[in-house]
Amino acid sequence: MTDVAAPDSNAPAYSVSELAFALKRTLETSYSHVRLRGELSKVTHHGNGHVYLTIKDDKSAIDGVIWKGSVRGLGVRPEHGLEVIVTGKITTYPAGSRYQIVIESMEAAGVGALLAQLERLKAKLHGEGLFEASRKRPLPSMPAVVGVITSPTGAVIRDILHRIRERWPCHVLVWPVVVQGDQAAAQVAGAIRGFNAITPSGRVPRPDIIIVARGGGSVEDLWAFNDETLARTVAASDIPLISAVGHETDTTLIDFVSDRRAPTPTAAAEIATPVLGELRALVSDYDRRLNRCGSRVLEERRTRLVSAARALPRPADLLALAQQRFDIAAGRLDAALGRNTAVHAQDLLKVTARLSPEALERQRRTKADRLEEFGRRLQAGGGRMSDRGRDRLADLGQRLNACGTRAPDRAEAHARLPLLWTRLRLAGQRRLTRAEDQLAGFDKLRQSLNPERPLELGFALVRKADGSFARSVGDLTSGERVNLKFKSGDRDAVIDGEGVVHAAPPPVLKPARPKPTTPKPDQGDLF
Repeated sequence: MTDVAAPDSNAPAYSVSELAFALKRTLETSYSHVRLRGELSKVTHHGNGHVYLTIKDDKSAIDGVIWKGSVRGLGVRPEHGLEVIVTGKITTYPAGSRYQIVIESMEAAGVGALLAQLERLKAKLHGEGLFEASRKRPLPSMPAVVGVITSPTGAVIRDILHRIRERWPCHVLVWPVVVQGDQAAAQVAGAIRGFNAITPSGRVPRPDIIIVARGGGSVEDLWAFNDETLARTVAASDIPLISAVGHETDTTLIDFVSDRRAPTPTAAAEIATPVLGELRALVSDYDRRLNRCGSRVLEERRTRLVSAARALPRPADLLALAQQRFDIAAGRLDAALGRNTAVHAQDLLKVTARLSPEALERQRRTKADRLEEFGRRLQAGGGRMSDRGRDRLADLGQRLNACGTRAPDRAEAHARLPLLWTRLRLAGQRRLTRAEDQLAGFDKLRQSLNPERPLELGFALVRKADGSFARSVGDLTSGERVNLKFKSGDRDAVIDGEGVVHAAPPPVLKPARPKPTTPKPDQGDLF
């Protein structure tokens, strides 16, 4: 066997991990705070919130990482091709044997880089339709509450309040924010969301319009109003918003997404509010014009009414013809009533002429014969019914006796006999009652056909000397002797005068008598 040669040095051997972490500590100690300038590339926004990127120049490149907690505080958004200045510390990644910079802050390297980033962000938002005029809301013409988002200590808020007080005195709500620096964008966005969160019927009135205002400054000073989150918050506001950031030549990102851009904060106050004096003058002018128009309309209608009245006849002329027709009709009324009465009297005489005693006697005899026939039939029918009832009752008794001999319980059969007898007796009584009612009806009919019945009511029969009855006034002559038959007896009389036809009194309508009911055929017994 051959022995292995011993090492030339007694220095201890490092493990790979020991060497890697030793180098990591050395780099982090020596380069704990480094400012690095370069161009960003390979920018990757990880799903957990971290950002991985590469910073390069024309000769070298170094990897970098921005932890999630530091991403929110960056001055610019990391994008590919953006030239930036970053601050952080150098460290290593032991698992891959490479070094990298952990970025803590980032800012654009120069105005050109900021403007390039702004143009890229504008193109992105424009592609999403946030700059479209169709989505911008109309401003209220007469706001009751104006919300102002600005610094409470600058000259901007004093200019806005002074201008609103002169033009349109109304309630102004001021939401104080910082308008420059890293916290400005977040505070302005929070103020916009806060105004939109106020309920209309709450204790604090909800603004009808919002003004975001700031004075002039450099691109870096106004950069907070180019924030993407702030721009999206302005676009999502339910309350109409006016952006008044900087002077007339200054342009920020929220100017494009707001509902209206004002060149200055003072101009924003003028856009948001009308002039009270001008409105009063306009209302006064409208009132005068309304009065003039109303007067013209009334005068025109009055003229038309007068012209129409001239063409119409007078009311007296309109009533004269009707009055004359009424007088003529009233003059003819008495003669017409007399003629009408005479015509009805003649009709009555014609009807009463047919009511002779012989006709009444014939009807009476006919009804009496029918009544006697009904009586005979009723008596015969009642006898037959009684005979059939007795026969049926006897037959029923025999059947009951037979059933009683056959039934095992004769006591129960005998107990039913009183009930059946009661029902039979009641049925017979009902049949007799109906027969009596029919007989009474026939008797009333007979009495109504009696020719002497009118004598009981106070009438008299006028009999002439030859024994005939006088049916009308024309049958009697002056000096003729007649016989008057009353209910209590007869009296002789002599006709005096030439005879005048008097209007007969209207006939007295008597209630209709019930019609006699025809006896129903035998319906049998109840058993």
